[in-house]
This record gives sequence, structure tokens and C-alpha cells, in this order.
Amino acid sequence: MLKIRLKRIGRKKLATYRIVVMESLSRRDGRPVDELGSFNPHTDQIRLNKIKFAAWLKQGAQPTDRVRSLLQAV
Repeated sequence: MLKIRLKRIGRKKLATYRIVVMESLSRRDGRPVDELGSFNPHTDQIRLNKIKFAAWLKQGAQPTDRVRSLLQAV
């Protein structure tokens, strides 16, 4: 099952996240199937490729609760 979730990047105490499509059983920082955008919690900046996001939703990928709440802000 595919999930649209956050992948943590950046250094200690200055984390940023990538919005990625991953297998639901893979680890948090594992290899993604596809990258859709990024999220910086320090500036609340969200960059998202909406075309790719919609395509993955049509293929059955489920966003996690955190990603779903982030996208409501967009």
C-alpha cells in the first residue's frame, strides 16, 4: 500500500521535510517511490507539485493525517 507522507531531512534541530510517496511499511527516511514537494516548518512554506499529487491520489496512494492537514492550509 502506498502512502503520501513526510520524509525528514536537514540537520539536528533545523529539520525540513519532503512530501513523498512511499510504501507504507518502509522506514521514515527510506527510499521514496516519488517526491512531490517539500515543507519547511520554520517558515511554514509548502511547495507541492499538484499535478503529481493528484495523479498519485488517482492511483490509490493515501495521504497521512499530517500531510492531509498541511494540504488544507494550501
